[in-house]
Amino acid sequence: MQLTSLGRDAEDTHPAATSEQTLLAGIFAYLNYHVPRTRREILEVLIKGLHRLEYRGYDSAGVGIDGGNSKEWETNSKSIHLIKQTGKVKALDEEIHKQQDIDLDVEFDVHLGIAHTRWATHGVPSPVNSHPQRSDKNNDFIVIHNGIITNYKDLKKFLASYEFESETDTETIAKLVKYMYDNRENDDITFATLVEQVTQQLEGAFALVFKSVHFPGEAVGSRRGGPLLIGVRSDHKLSTDHIPILYRSSGKDKKTCNTLPRMDEDTCLFPVDEKAVEYYFASDASAVIEHTNRVIFLEDDDIAAVRDGRLSIHRIKRTAGDHPARAIQTLQMELQQIMKGNFSSFMQKEIFEQPESVVNTMRGRVNFENNTVILGGLKDHIKEIQRCRRLIMIACGTSYHAGVATRQVLEELTELPVMVELASDFLDRNTPVFRDDVCFFISQSGETADSLLALRYCKERGALTVGITNTVGSSISRETDCGVHINAGPEIGVASTKAYTSQFVALIMFALLMCDDRISVQPRRREIIQGLKVLPDLIKEVLSLDEEIQKLAAELYQQKSVLIMGRGYHYATCLEGALKIKEITYMHSEGILAGELKHGPLALVDKLMPVIMIIMRDHTYTKCQNALQQVVARQGRPIVICDKEDYETISNSSRTIKVPHCVDCLQGILSVIPLQLLSFHLAVLRGYDCI
Repeated sequence: MQLTSLGRDAEDTHPAATSEQTLLAGIFAYLNYHVPRTRREILEVLIKGLHRLEYRGYDSAGVGIDGGNSKEWETNSKSIHLIKQTGKVKALDEEIHKQQDIDLDVEFDVHLGIAHTRWATHGVPSPVNSHPQRSDKNNDFIVIHNGIITNYKDLKKFLASYEFESETDTETIAKLVKYMYDNRENDDITFATLVEQVTQQLEGAFALVFKSVHFPGEAVGSRRGGPLLIGVRSDHKLSTDHIPILYRSSGKDKKTCNTLPRMDEDTCLFPVDEKAVEYYFASDASAVIEHTNRVIFLEDDDIAAVRDGRLSIHRIKRTAGDHPARAIQTLQMELQQIMKGNFSSFMQKEIFEQPESVVNTMRGRVNFENNTVILGGLKDHIKEIQRCRRLIMIACGTSYHAGVATRQVLEELTELPVMVELASDFLDRNTPVFRDDVCFFISQSGETADSLLALRYCKERGALTVGITNTVGSSISRETDCGVHINAGPEIGVASTKAYTSQFVALIMFALLMCDDRISVQPRRREIIQGLKVLPDLIKEVLSLDEEIQKLAAELYQQKSVLIMGRGYHYATCLEGALKIKEITYMHSEGILAGELKHGPLALVDKLMPVIMIIMRDHTYTKCQNALQQVVARQGRPIVICDKEDYETISNSSRTIKVPHCVDCLQGILSVIPLQLLSFHLAVLRGYDCI
């Protein structure tokens, strides 16, 4: 069934552009098949899964479970109970234990529970706007959704005969699946087929998990532009380690076209000896790692269905480049990596992990004895990259700043023009891209929506694509031609810190690799490689300034704004420092190119405006000193981040943060860490949770 009245070609599978922020919601679902669990145990698993996703940012949370208090599963599965609450997951947990009409000790041999943390995009935070969203007051179908549906207004008009209760785009999905069910052509329709029909009508980016009273004990998930993986846990051998993709039959007969091939031992994943198995659907591996390290990463437009304990994956049609199966991968992540340990928040922990994370980025890749760099993920394409016409670095937010930070040294060592593009703007401009361009896509998660759209745009135009990501199995890492995993370890904090410095190092390593056969730059290469060698120790030295920076934060946290100025290698540091302060402290902050002071920004400087300046002993030193004098002349009282051996700047400034000296193109790593620490302490003093 196709809703042609919506004016959409059902074959069009390209998501509309969305920002990374719209994909921050968290999805978690748990299906136990012939693994007896009490309702209490099921809810504990769901709540713990949501806690693991709290770093994504959210304002409300909810769960959907089987209702009823009978010991008979078939009776319970005929109703669905929703519990939703604004605020933290802790508030949802408290609300669950206030429920008088559910028996927490009822045991289920088969059960699907779904859970969600929501970051409001449509409608204010409230229980009715929280997920799961439902199809009707009987809760026939419920759905959890990560992303944004851009044609939801058209869908809402089409579904005008149904009563809507929320302001969300997601409710239209729940109503649409009920519409498909109410208007089904036969009673044998499967849950997976229903979801296929629904996803063909959706525009935008999404990851979805569905539950229904009409299909008890079954789960169906799908994704397009939003991350979704499935964890598998069983004490028994699994039937396969690669799940073949099921495609819709291509026969001419109408009935044939509306059916999928029969599921059997060759097309499904299930335990061989026993039926007992547990499945975990999640938007992030951190939610499943404590249960299992065996996961399947779904591709865009996959429909994953669990029926009778068997997992199958469906697609509507074959397209060029399709992989015929989805592999079960083994996660290398360990639970302790995502725990806070002795730190008060994940952000603080990750800032202090940077000496180790940059080592992990370089491990096995940089040989400090013979000054060589090996990037295995690029070895088959490096000659092609060296012959390219230009490098285009495409990213969003912090990842974009990593591109800006390394552009100068990339241009120096490759002698190629380097463009650094914000993915959303790159797409808005329909930027010309050619076959002899090399396009880098930088993303911590590897799932950034605008960057993914830009990647597909560049691939369509024949450019070679390179991924720089932190997440094995992510969409960008799978869809690019080659790439580099930065190996920074899981980054749980909302504000990226260690991923930024590891992206920085990864791009430096790429620049060194590009010029390894050019005799004229060998002294410069050796200087940079030896700078990388001492970098971890220098980062530790900067982190020892934490107490000093905490005192500075105590002086600034009541201010309304802060300006951060620098130039050259440190312009990116200004942008990144300002972003961290905005993101975590909710203060206004602005990164300013010091060379532009006289073209407007100087008007903001007075004795009350906090100003942070970055002045290092490189080719911009004299110009930065001039900018410092301009600020002082306007009665500004700048706080200067400078080289600890720059006695001139120290003597001429009322307040300095002194960092150790490193090779110029790596100094930005050392200068950004005080700003990361400052943003963290400002947020704590202003009463905000850094996660």
